[in-house]
Amino acid sequence: MKFAITHPMHSHPYDAELASGPGVGAVAVAAEAAGFSGFGFTDHPAPTQRWLQSGGHDALDPFVAMGFAAARTTTLRLIPNVVVLPYRNPFVVAKAGATLDLLSGGRFTLAVGVGYLKREFAALGVDFEERGALFEEALRAILEVWTGDDVSFEGRHFTASGITAHPRPASRPHPPIWIGGNTAAARRRAVRYGDGWCPFPAPPQLAQTARTSALDSLTALGEAIDDLRRRCDDAERDPSTLDVTFTNVDGGSPADADFEADRYLAGVDRLARLGVTWVQVHVPGDGLARTLEAIQKFGEQVIG
Repeated sequence: MKFAITHPMHSHPYDAELASGPGVGAVAVAAEAAGFSGFGFTDHPAPTQRWLQSGGHDALDPFVAMGFAAARTTTLRLIPNVVVLPYRNPFVVAKAGATLDLLSGGRFTLAVGVGYLKREFAALGVDFEERGALFEEALRAILEVWTGDDVSFEGRHFTASGITAHPRPASRPHPPIWIGGNTAAARRRAVRYGDGWCPFPAPPQLAQTARTSALDSLTALGEAIDDLRRRCDDAERDPSTLDVTFTNVDGGSPADADFEADRYLAGVDRLARLGVTWVQVHVPGDGLARTLEAIQKFGEQVIG
C-alpha cells in the first residue's frame, strides 16, 4: 500500500503559512521524509464566493505548486487531486504535464476529473453540459501528443494538424493517468484511457452536490471495484495494472490525540483486500506546525 496527501488548504480563508513557498516546500519535504509516496494539490481556478462560504476551499494552481514541490524533493510522486480536465485545452495540459514529468525525473501522475461547479465552468468559458465529451476528447489528445510526432487530431472541440510537442515526458510510454469520480462512466474511462481509478467517500448528499455516485461503505466500494475488474476483463486488460485510491476512515485522523494506529492499519488491510493500492490521507490545514506534526506522526505510527 502507498500513501498520499493533498496539500491541506481545506478551507476559506486558508492558513497563510500553508500557501507560502516555504510552507509548500516544508510540507513536501516532510511528506517525503515520513515515507509518503504521493503529494498533490486541488484545482479551483475560479470558485464562487458562495461555494467558498458554503464549505469550499481556496487553492493554488496545481501545476505551478507541484513544480515547486518537485524542486524540493527527490522521490515524492506529484499527483493532483484532481485536475479538472475540461477547464483547459488538452495541448496546454500535455505540455505542463510533460514539463513537470521531465523536470521531476518521471514523478508525475496526471489525475483528472470531469468537474462539477457550474459557475466555475461559466467563469472559464467552458460549456458545463459538454464536460463529459470535452473530458474524453482531451484524454485522447493528451495521449496522442505525449506519444507521437506530427500528430493530427480532429474532434468536436479540439482540432490540431501536424503537432509535434517536445520535450517528451521522462516516463515511458507516458506519465500515468488516473481518472477521478465514483460513476460507472469514470470506471469505463479508467479502463479505456487510464492507469488508475480514484473514487472518494461520498454519502448521498455529498454525491448529489459533487454530481457523482454515492459511495458510502466498503461494501459499495468493493462492488465498484468488482465492476472495474469486469470492465478490465471485457477490454482484455489486466486489472492489476490499474491503481485504485481511496480514503481510510478507521482509527481517526493522525492530527487527533486519540488517533489509533492499530485500527488505522486494520482499515488499510481491509482496503488492500478489496483492491485499493493507494490511500489518500487527510492532514490538518489549520496551521503549518500542526500539518507537519501530523505528517511525522503518521509516518512513525503507520508507514513505519
